[in-house]
Amino acid sequence: MLSETINEQMKTAMKSGDKQRLETLRSIRALILEFEKSGIGRAMTPDDEQNLLISAAKKRRDSIDQFRAAKREDLATKEEAELAIIQEFLPKQLSESEVETVVKGIIEQVGAKTPQEVGKVMGAAMKELRGKADGNLVQAVAKRLLG
Repeated sequence: MLSETINEQMKTAMKSGDKQRLETLRSIRALILEFEKSGIGRAMTPDDEQNLLISAAKKRRDSIDQFRAAKREDLATKEEAELAIIQEFLPKQLSESEVETVVKGIIEQVGAKTPQEVGKVMGAAMKELRGKADGNLVQAVAKRLLG
């Protein structure tokens, strides 16, 4: 379970004095606790864990983009470090060429031929690539292949 892994790694980070890692692990633990106290009335599933981590990673990516746009490289670097820690708990991210291979197969499968059909491709692609590739990358590849 993710919560057990996070707790163990928090202990290790405390002992080693790794403040950045400890802070990031605490933020993940806070998300887990928030889920548990949300009143859903069920235990966290592996899908819930993955969705939680994907959401946390997406927030970091968005923050990195905003900090870079504001010329705050120091804050962007901090967010990148947090993103790297979060990605340790997610499945390995696919490369652009791997994403392209999957998207090509989906385009053939759904019969898309024009850029207006990106939506059909994206729905199927994100089901298959959820947690394995960033949605912006998948969309860019789909648009390029259909454009």
